[in-house]
Amino acid sequence: MVDSPEVLVIGGGSTGCGIARDLAMRGLGVTLVEKGNLTNGTTGRMHGLLHSGGRYAVSDQASAKECIEENRVLRDIASHCVEMTDGLFVQRPEDSDEYFEEKLQGCRECDIPVTVLSAEEARTKEPALAGDVERAISVPDGAIDPFRLCVANAVSAEQHGARIETHAEVTDVLLEDGAVVGCEVRHDSGSGKRVHRTPGTTEEIRADYVVNATGAWAGQIGELAGVDIEVRPSKGAMVIMNVRQVDTVINRCRPKGDADIIVPHETTAILGTTDEEVDDPEEYPEERWEVDMMIEELSKLVPILRESRTIRSFWGVRPLYEPPGTGTTDPTDITRDFFLLDHEERDGLAGMTSIVGGKFTTYRMMAERIADHVCEQFGITADCRTADEPLPGSEDFEVLQDHMEAFGLRSPIGRRSTQRLGSRAEEVLTTDDPNPVVCECEAVTRAEIQDAIDQSGTDLNAVRIRTRASMGNCQGGLCCHRMANELHPEHEEPTVRTALDELYQERWKGQRHALWGEQLSQAMLNHVLHGTTMNRDRDPARHETVNFDAFDAGAPDSGRREEPDGD
Repeated sequence: MVDSPEVLVIGGGSTGCGIARDLAMRGLGVTLVEKGNLTNGTTGRMHGLLHSGGRYAVSDQASAKECIEENRVLRDIASHCVEMTDGLFVQRPEDSDEYFEEKLQGCRECDIPVTVLSAEEARTKEPALAGDVERAISVPDGAIDPFRLCVANAVSAEQHGARIETHAEVTDVLLEDGAVVGCEVRHDSGSGKRVHRTPGTTEEIRADYVVNATGAWAGQIGELAGVDIEVRPSKGAMVIMNVRQVDTVINRCRPKGDADIIVPHETTAILGTTDEEVDDPEEYPEERWEVDMMIEELSKLVPILRESRTIRSFWGVRPLYEPPGTGTTDPTDITRDFFLLDHEERDGLAGMTSIVGGKFTTYRMMAERIADHVCEQFGITADCRTADEPLPGSEDFEVLQDHMEAFGLRSPIGRRSTQRLGSRAEEVLTTDDPNPVVCECEAVTRAEIQDAIDQSGTDLNAVRIRTRASMGNCQGGLCCHRMANELHPEHEEPTVRTALDELYQERWKGQRHALWGEQLSQAMLNHVLHGTTMNRDRDPARHETVNFDAFDAGAPDSGRREEPDGD
């Protein structure tokens, strides 16, 4: 029997970070490894919905009940990550009355609070709704920041003694005498304050138990260990709009399908989604038609979307799990429940368990379930405390209130900053140094940037995840270089330039399928600012070769399919 078992958690998404926190709070030794930044996988590519369970109240009531239970928990322990927007399931004339009643009854059966609203009441609650909407069901949906929540779990895990290693990719699972005894990890980046590693070096991390919490990538880890994990990755495409066209989560009240939800998130609205099975969670087509389809379909619910600016699109992969023998052919029919796979019991391979399926909203419940399982392996009786102890930043909800003029900031900036930082606001924002706004779109000040750099080192994409800087309308065009400037003089110019290039490239990646109308003009402005004005492409003739006339179609009335050819 091991007195203080060491557990290796693979995966730095919401579930992995939640597991690390739970186990560390129970007194176990924990190391978490993630091949990229935290939220590098599915967690960083979700639409930000805090489920009420309403979406599953007809098709998957077990999942719906889990969602409403965890919805209530997260409102308590992660108040600085949650905005309770409420949600509406909206019925259009072509939508079935029978399904509307099934949705209403299903919510009641799952203990999800519901109210039926007339068309007039629905439009009073959300004025942007279409004029032909017939009625709606109100549910307690919310919006949640997955980046902030994931980081808060990692910070809490560290506070309880866990080791968090990002940019650490598992290259092999170590086996001895028919049992998993750890993993081989390759360190791919030396950035970050906590642990400085030489890129390309490998490390064997020995552990008494290994938890595979890699979501859609769980099958790949399973292959390294010699076991089969039947994950069926499902791609979902999403579109980010330039402003919050709605302040309420808008769902189409019909059987689940493509393009049926709008989620207000921070300063934007996110349109979703699609559901397409893919073979590889990292290699799948990114297609422009999906963006067009979502705007067209969701404009039937919120007509102003047709005239709004699309600033970027992105794709995530759901970690759907199909138990053996199910034989489901349609990924939309696969349950959103989660499954604990004890590989000793299932495959005769001791020392490892995988957690698969599930949803972001139920990450804490999933973590509790697997932490219970790990403790059972070692005869440890320690209660789960993650549903009761607030995450860092949420200890005192009052900190989020009445900060309109706090810290010498313009009132909207102060409000946004304190919402992000929660109970850490005073610690971070109290400074005698100048504290200008670095990112105007998301209202992020120098103090927040410096705080994130202290935690993330030179990795500006990690700074972005912590602060939302560069995630607004300009997509980093007006603030990426300012963020990089905060790395100087502690870091030398080549390091700063590399960090800037990595951040700017990440911002560009999601814009390529959204280049029409005004967004095309924004992309051109960003190009001119970086490539020409700052000469970042190092082309002495750039100012003579830019064809500005090609971007004149960026007027508000330009059609989405009339932009110039090319990227």
